Amino acid sequence: MSDEHPNDPLHGHTLEMIVMSLVAFYGWSELGRLINIRCFTNDPSVKSSLKFLRKTPWARKKVEDHFIAMNTKTRR
Repeated sequence: MSDEHPNDPLHGHTLEMIVMSLVAFYGWSELGRLINIRCFTNDPSVKSSLKFLRKTPWARKKVEDHFIAMNTKTRR
């Protein structure tokens, strides 16, 4: 029952969890370099990043894709 969505790597991860994981792994400056969006480069915070990402589908997709790639690399 715990494997209801085996093909969805984001299942069970909220956007807040994703952002916090990326920040913990890379830090704000490296994250801003890897994903060049203002919410990561200009006075970044989790709250402001979430507000922007929830309104901007293309930026959210970049963040989610990078989170999936990060998890794939760390599991090897």
